[in-house]
Amino acid sequence: MQSPTLTPSLTDFLQQSEIESSPAWEFIHGQAQQKPMPTLFHSRLQRNLVNTINRQTTDYEAIQELRCIVPPFSPVPDIVVVKGDRLSDEDGPLPGAPDWLIEILSPDQNTLNLQTKILHCLTNGTQIAWLIDIQRQQIWVWQGKALPLVYQGSERLPALDDLLTVTVNEVIAMTRQH
Repeated sequence: MQSPTLTPSLTDFLQQSEIESSPAWEFIHGQAQQKPMPTLFHSRLQRNLVNTINRQTTDYEAIQELRCIVPPFSPVPDIVVVKGDRLSDEDGPLPGAPDWLIEILSPDQNTLNLQTKILHCLTNGTQIAWLIDIQRQQIWVWQGKALPLVYQGSERLPALDDLLTVTVNEVIAMTRQH
């Protein structure tokens, strides 16, 4: 992961060709920041959670690593869940904040940076956000303007439009599934 670089504006950032390299670059508080390379458990959880959500709904679509344009930020959440009619037939970023945002905390990631991204999206239309901490086996959940609640163990997690019924233990177990 490269250190943040100052970029003059969101427009300038979006015109850079390397921002879609892997891992993706985000634009937060006027700085271009490359996301950390995901671990095996992070990648498995991401894939399994996207597949699980998509099996439960036709109204929404869960997508990994989709760039969002939420001025003045351009976040690339680990998972976005978006109402189908908001997705364009054209390839490109999602205009606006996702309906549901899911971040998976990597060991070398700054929790405060992730929370900043989550709070920005919540104030711009995201209805629910999860921050999954695999190491602590906890999931922080924000809904609307309420303070986050921390879930663990066999507690059932709230989800967008109740489209998913799952416990923290079930989500954490997705890191071990093939």
